[in-house]
Amino acid sequence: MRARIFRGVGWLLVPVGLVGLSACAKTVLPPGYIATAPPAAIPSAPPPDERDVSRNATAARMATVYLGAPYVWAGASPAGFDCSGLVSYVYARVGVSIPHNAAQQYQYGAPVTREQLQAGDVVFFNHLRHNGIYLGDGRFVHAASPGGVRISRLDDDWFRTRWVGARRL
Repeated sequence: MRARIFRGVGWLLVPVGLVGLSACAKTVLPPGYIATAPPAAIPSAPPPDERDVSRNATAARMATVYLGAPYVWAGASPAGFDCSGLVSYVYARVGVSIPHNAAQQYQYGAPVTREQLQAGDVVFFNHLRHNGIYLGDGRFVHAASPGGVRISRLDDDWFRTRWVGARRL
């Protein structure tokens, strides 16, 4: 049996099972799935050099340019973003290509603890159904419904209790 999933222009046929759609909160995960680390078969990236840190800080600053942009399901442009669309769009602007899917984005880069966060790190929440870009000082930018692109704090109750992890691209 196959499922049809609309993605962009046309239909994408994929087997039924673990299915990731290209937007936040649209990844279908098996019951009881707990995201703690990427699959073992996916190696972590080596530690970033100074160019990576500068690039990531640029991505963080760039993401704030889109504050107030509307939330659009599967959106990945200034006309409207979802969470993973904002992350993939901003990182593409600084030369890093990542999928438009929060769960898939979690497989890229190197893991980072909350204590090690730097501007530009990608932060993940709610069983990999939501993400954003860390700005520093406990704040991150993300696209949410309702409200669109905005800044929130990691220590806000919703985000603190649904923290999954962070990755440095």
